[in-house]
Amino acid sequence: MQYVPRHSWPAAVSFDGGTLDCGNGLLLLIRKHIDPLQPGQLLEIKSQESSVEEDLPAWCRMTRNELLSCVREGEQRSFLVSKGPFTGPFTGRPTAGDSVPAAKVTDSARTAMPLPASPRAITIPERLPDAAPAPAIRPLSVMGIGSWPRPRWMLTAMHEHVSGRMSEADFQEAANDAVRLCVAAQERAGVDVVTDGEQRRDSYASFVGGILDNCQLIPITDLLPYVEDPAEFERELRSLDVPAETVRHPAVFGPLGRSRPLAVDEARFVRSISTQPVKVALPGPYLLTRTMWMECISDRAYASREALAADIVRVLREELFALLAAGVSVVEVD
Repeated sequence: MQYVPRHSWPAAVSFDGGTLDCGNGLLLLIRKHIDPLQPGQLLEIKSQESSVEEDLPAWCRMTRNELLSCVREGEQRSFLVSKGPFTGPFTGRPTAGDSVPAAKVTDSARTAMPLPASPRAITIPERLPDAAPAPAIRPLSVMGIGSWPRPRWMLTAMHEHVSGRMSEADFQEAANDAVRLCVAAQERAGVDVVTDGEQRRDSYASFVGGILDNCQLIPITDLLPYVEDPAEFERELRSLDVPAETVRHPAVFGPLGRSRPLAVDEARFVRSISTQPVKVALPGPYLLTRTMWMECISDRAYASREALAADIVRVLREELFALLAAGVSVVEVD
């Protein structure tokens, strides 16, 4: 790697990853800081870990970000990365990313996943709620599985929201409009049980990773340092019809908790705009365990996949009771 005396352009955001390597949490920190940036804005990554010199350029190639320059003073390295291709100094409007403060990984945090620095405390309810009255489902009722095609503007809103460039309030307003269109189409078709079309979910299963405590959605390209054969993994990603950097994967890095509902708010909104029975689909515990378990990350919080599965069953059970208490007529476990 060629080093230069100094970077030619200032960074919009800078953080210090200390001695973390890419396979031990640095990529999660990079993702936290680069996601809110606009294309063309610059991120400075400081590191004292020598392996980053080789791993970071590979990550940039995989994610289609551009490594512009590298500065080294003793063991301290500084990497300047453009979000996406660099076309010159950024001239667009400032974003939330401009105000992200510089972060430094402390010694106590280097042995744990850095986001968040300490896992959230988990609160388990003493008593699960009773089911509320709900419209009955007639025999041989017609209903969708759960998902429904999204309008193009809803796909754009979802991408902007996941990337931190759209506020929660604006995203929910857009999602409400998409759900109204979805429910109206189902009612025109004469279905007996309606769903919200999963308009707010990035996928039918991995969406839980953005809601559950101590779980984070990360782009699949960020998994490169964790696989046994990175070259083969990179070839497989490049063969995908969908750009791999847009596909996000849930990663568990602490004890799972459900401080926020997974789908109760979805159900309540549908019930507010339709008198039809409402169905909500949830991913099953086997699927979630297979999806969410990641070697070198999840095994810091759980001794085995079975231990993680037990907690997944617990949070799904909490959600199931909450959905029935919200007046949902049927909960489907996929």
